[in-house]
Amino acid sequence: MTTRRTHSPEFKARVAMEAISGRKTLQEIAAEHAIHPIQVSQWKKQLLESASDLFGKGRKDKERGDQQTREAELFQEIGKLKMELEWLKKKSQLIDRP
Repeated sequence: MTTRRTHSPEFKARVAMEAISGRKTLQEIAAEHAIHPIQVSQWKKQLLESASDLFGKGRKDKERGDQQTREAELFQEIGKLKMELEWLKKKSQLIDRP
């Protein structure tokens, strides 16, 4: 019984880029790297589908950072309001006691 071969992400990306370039057919690429042509086409498809994520990632990171900054500001405001509320409760109890 044979074991499955595992390929590194770098190898997969290199093969997929070759397939996208169109200089060689999928059959030629598969023969050159000793893999099945269907595997080459699957890696090519994965690369094309996830390519937009590579360019959108920076924007998402920035949005996430902006959201975290806003959350921190809101938590700070909540803390400030809680302190003021406690202070007002304490002062109102002192006023009610004649």
